Amino acid sequence: EDPTFLVRYDGELKQTIASGQGELHLDIIFKRLKQRFHVEVDTEKPNIPFRETIRKKAEAQGKFKKQTGGRGQYGDAHLRIEPLPRGEGFEFSDEITGGVIPGKFIPAVEKGAIETCEKGVLAGFPVVDIKVAVFYGSYHNVDSSEMAFKVASSMALKKAFMDASPILLEPIYTLQVKVPEDYMGDVMGDISSRRGKISGMDADGRFQVINAK
Repeated sequence: EDPTFLVRYDGELKQTIASGQGELHLDIIFKRLKQRFHVEVDTEKPNIPFRETIRKKAEAQGKFKKQTGGRGQYGDAHLRIEPLPRGEGFEFSDEITGGVIPGKFIPAVEKGAIETCEKGVLAGFPVVDIKVAVFYGSYHNVDSSEMAFKVASSMALKKAFMDASPILLEPIYTLQVKVPEDYMGDVMGDISSRRGKISGMDADGRFQVINAK
């Protein structure tokens, strides 16, 4: 009935997002659902899709060693991490020389790093714009396995991450508001009070178009 009311499920936030022309608009729709269809809707503010990243290089060792009576588990990986430019995502580099970690275990080291970045280290948000290099390590002829090196890689990455000046990245959205000239000051003040930044204004007849982030 109302093309300006949209509902979608956000898999990352794990929330159903309802959007409309404003809070009053949404309140009216939710009241209509209750009165007409007897549907109660519990609402909350959407979560913010933060990201994690680092600001400097760091190195760390991750050693996973476990002995349970039979065959044990052993993996030892030394990782170096460094920041990448915004938007570069994730990069992995194999810098092993001399066979200190057999080549068959390198994919497990990479997988451990990728899975750790997906889960986050600082606050549970995905890690972005980071280069991970494995440059040293050791193995056991009998006890080493892919699982052991994956765990060792995860341990090393978590240690290095906390030493690399970790920060949270906040999403920035572009915003455009078309408003009568008489209300321009109020709207600009409201945007600024919400930590928004005015990037420009254009005239459109008796209206002003405010561009912000």
